[in-house]
Amino acid sequence: MADLPQVPAAGGVLWRRIDGELRIALVHRPKYDDWSLPKGKLDPGEPAVVGGVREVWEETGFRAVPGRTLGESRYRVLSDGREAEKTVRWWAMRATEGEFVAGAEVDQLRWVSLQSALARVSAGYDCAPLQAFAAAPPETTQVLLVRHASAGDRDSWAGPDDERPLDPTGKEQADALVPLLAAYAPRRVLSAPLRRCLDTVRPLADQLGIPLTPAREAREDENDWGAGPLVQLLTELGGAGQHAAVCSQGGAIPAAVEALTGESDVPARKGSLWVLSFAEGRLVDAAYTRDPLH
Repeated sequence: MADLPQVPAAGGVLWRRIDGELRIALVHRPKYDDWSLPKGKLDPGEPAVVGGVREVWEETGFRAVPGRTLGESRYRVLSDGREAEKTVRWWAMRATEGEFVAGAEVDQLRWVSLQSALARVSAGYDCAPLQAFAAAPPETTQVLLVRHASAGDRDSWAGPDDERPLDPTGKEQADALVPLLAAYAPRRVLSAPLRRCLDTVRPLADQLGIPLTPAREAREDENDWGAGPLVQLLTELGGAGQHAAVCSQGGAIPAAVEALTGESDVPARKGSLWVLSFAEGRLVDAAYTRDPLH
């Protein structure tokens, strides 16, 4: 299957509570006469989580906030008359406002229990994300750990290092990060008090209309002994249920993620993102995204 054309897609286990009971959204597609989770193909260059939120809205009429990742499904489809491999990346997605309107592609929406969803979905590849969803509480807090965007070379900057600005690529990365980060609906934006860090997440704060808060705990020189202050900041935000974006540096992020997850060789490219999902005060998922320009 490696030689087949690739069709990237994304979708979600869309959930909400109705009278206190957890309910999952299933959609009926008349073309296939099946019940499935909402999903669809990505637009060219579209980040997977952004495309997943868009597809869920288009198929269900509900806006959604993504939570933890739920793996991916791979299966064969026909694309432009040729056999192709479709890869669907999944997220848990909390439904916010919306209203279903029947259309040609989806003519019914039903909110069912998790067990009913597992029994109803027509394709086996929709069961895996439902099972992954069942493995942890649905309510999660996302803390977005961002490495600052490209800021040139330290040796070529004559001024104080704290004042080193983003370069043209870094400015593009900062703008491209906005829709990716905004998809998670953070309510706070924090940053190490360095110009390149502040300017990386300033476009996000401006779009959301919320303050940009300096946080010394996110500086790498405050984390020389095992990223302690940054880890404490991240866990406090997650434990308090504060959806937030935090911009830090390459000297602090790998150690912090390693301390939280136990993983080694943690990547942290400039302009990249770690989505840390907390439930009931503990980390339940950590997902890495390279910078949105690549």
